[in-house]
Amino acid sequence: MVNDTSIQKHFATLPQDNETGYKSFEMGSFKFSRDEYFAYITWPTGSHMMSIDAFLRALMRDVAWGFFYGTVNFDPVFGTTNLYGQVEMFAGTYHDSYKEGGLDWQERFESEELMPMFKAMVSDWTVEGFDPFASPMETNDAFGAKNGDNDEAVQRARVTAKRMVGLDGDTPLRTDESGFPVNRMFADVDQSQPVVQAEPGFEDQVSAYNLYGYLSRSDVTWNPSVCSVVKESLFCPTTEEYILPVEHGNDRVEWFIQLSDEITWEVKDKESGKPRAIVTMKPGDVSAMPADIRHQGFSNKRSMLLVWENASPVIPDLIKKGESPVVPVEF
Repeated sequence: MVNDTSIQKHFATLPQDNETGYKSFEMGSFKFSRDEYFAYITWPTGSHMMSIDAFLRALMRDVAWGFFYGTVNFDPVFGTTNLYGQVEMFAGTYHDSYKEGGLDWQERFESEELMPMFKAMVSDWTVEGFDPFASPMETNDAFGAKNGDNDEAVQRARVTAKRMVGLDGDTPLRTDESGFPVNRMFADVDQSQPVVQAEPGFEDQVSAYNLYGYLSRSDVTWNPSVCSVVKESLFCPTTEEYILPVEHGNDRVEWFIQLSDEITWEVKDKESGKPRAIVTMKPGDVSAMPADIRHQGFSNKRSMLLVWENASPVIPDLIKKGESPVVPVEF
């Protein structure tokens, strides 16, 4: 079922639960609440629950990515789809059983209206000591009654370069002095930097840096930064450990280059969630995730991944019209 009306209103914050101390939230027909262990989502035709740690990790990525490209599935039932200016929040839309049972529901919101609610929810529901950006071995758990917050973690600013990391006027390199120590799993990564001798007059245009050293100091997982921009081509490296907290449904082809260690990807049909492939990537492997799938990664050791995105705003419409393929090449 669909409610296509754009909601032009602010979200509602409901009274705190007297037992757990957490606030509840409401946006359109969707209501959100949590207790010591679970997040609860209700809508006019159904309801759903998720373990609170999994929900917060997914919510944190949706906030940090600005709803990202395409669909962010928190799990097989609930998620959001970025319409670039508007966001579709759904439950059961991409789940065959929910649709067959008439339990599916989706509503469209202005992005600038939905994002404040998501930010307020991740702030109120994140307890002291829990970092939804971190791997499980780097943080305390998310469970229990309301106990402080961790706004320092959930309000991290995503690194977004306008040119290339390290160039004058753009994002600085990560160093010990800037408060980014080498991660425990990357202690063996060479930290030396390349030497660049630019011709006079070109010092602010020619640069190089140690990408492995830069990534070894990342204090977050599954959160791609933007380290270089050439027109609409974005290089977005990231470090991955444990499980990607969402199933990402593409609206364009997405390229992966495995830089270190290993990631296993579960690839499913975007609309139904039915399995399509399992892809194991090792250092040097390159893969393209098609525009008609969803994917979720698993990494048993912190690994480095380079994600290459074409940020062109016209691609989703071209694919919908059949004017652009869903794969990079057809054999």
